[in-house]
Amino acid sequence: MKVCSIQMAVIEEDKRAAIDKAVEAVSRCRGADLVILPEIWNIGFLSFDRYIAEAESRQGPTLTAMRAAAKEIGAFLCSGSFVERDGGNYYNSSFLIGPSGDILASYRKIHLFGYNSRETEILTPGNRLSVVETPLGTIGMATCFDLRFPELFRAMVDRGAEVFLICSAWPQPRLEHWILLNRTRALENQCFLISANCAGSNRGVQFAGHSMVVDPWGAIAVDGGDVETIVSSEIDLVAVHAARRDFPALAGRVGWLNGQRSEH
Repeated sequence: MKVCSIQMAVIEEDKRAAIDKAVEAVSRCRGADLVILPEIWNIGFLSFDRYIAEAESRQGPTLTAMRAAAKEIGAFLCSGSFVERDGGNYYNSSFLIGPSGDILASYRKIHLFGYNSRETEILTPGNRLSVVETPLGTIGMATCFDLRFPELFRAMVDRGAEVFLICSAWPQPRLEHWILLNRTRALENQCFLISANCAGSNRGVQFAGHSMVVDPWGAIAVDGGDVETIVSSEIDLVAVHAARRDFPALAGRVGWLNGQRSEH
């Protein structure tokens, strides 16, 4: 299948323009089977002063536009994330949309980022994994800082994940961490990993870019560099099962370390 990762620069202070830009970028991915956008691309991850005012419900303009965009090109689309309002709480939420524009799954970022960030102050962490079976394969969803927590990805593999989708707003100063963690999460779980990171800057902070597709052996199939671009690659999930068959590392896991009762 063909996958596309949209490495988009944030448009500050004009959400409508950002949404229009994302719709146009998705339209350029026509022919892809799966498309992914970055984290909080509609206002910018670091625009904490706008989180509450610009928060949306699932019926708001961002998800509505992404559902229409997915339907227009007939592809599965990971919306990237936006600030979702639900009752009195606010979440960093992303959605997997089907080719007919239907919402197949949602994910609320579990590991919120508190270092030089107000995300932990404003938002509520999610409390559920998101692993969904699709005609393309079984997809697990995560967001940015989640990459630093291997237990999340192992839990998704235990639920059948073959592909990880990561939307992100990872900063340039920690680029080497980004590259290492993308490769490691794919390698240790013998999964494909597709990430979409922001390019450009937001509130004076430069994003790292380098959206990528990583194969189940931890090899980078394609890397977007540090400028605005669309990364595309052909992947075949046969490679996931071949890797697990030819080098069955996951089969060597020790039960008692995974919360299973040890036997004596």
